[in-house]
Amino acid sequence: MSIKKIVLKVTINCQKCKTEVLKAVSKLTGVDEVTVDGEKGILTVVGSVDPVCIATQLRKAKIYAEITSVGPPKKPDDPKPKETESDKPKLCQPLPPCCNRCELFAVSYVTYDDGKCSIL
Repeated sequence: MSIKKIVLKVTINCQKCKTEVLKAVSKLTGVDEVTVDGEKGILTVVGSVDPVCIATQLRKAKIYAEITSVGPPKKPDDPKPKETESDKPKLCQPLPPCCNRCELFAVSYVTYDDGKCSIL
């Protein structure tokens, strides 16, 4: 199989969602590089893996994925000159640690033990 660049649109609401996406995709064989853009909700995978397998793996992890494009990866260009302090882009706001979709809920139960045994 040839190496291709696969771009998928995924729903990423928090840091935990981003981690789940990376874990799900990195398990697949043939994946060379994985990049996630949390702000835009874009997952980029480079390797010799089937795009449908990536979408299936994400859906198994309960993450909706839509294949945007499949094509050859870009070849690296000449090295760029170093950026100065003023040329660097400003850092964006980080993702929250957890969202409503992946937030855990505590469940408790109460046992009623009044010392009597009743079998009905």
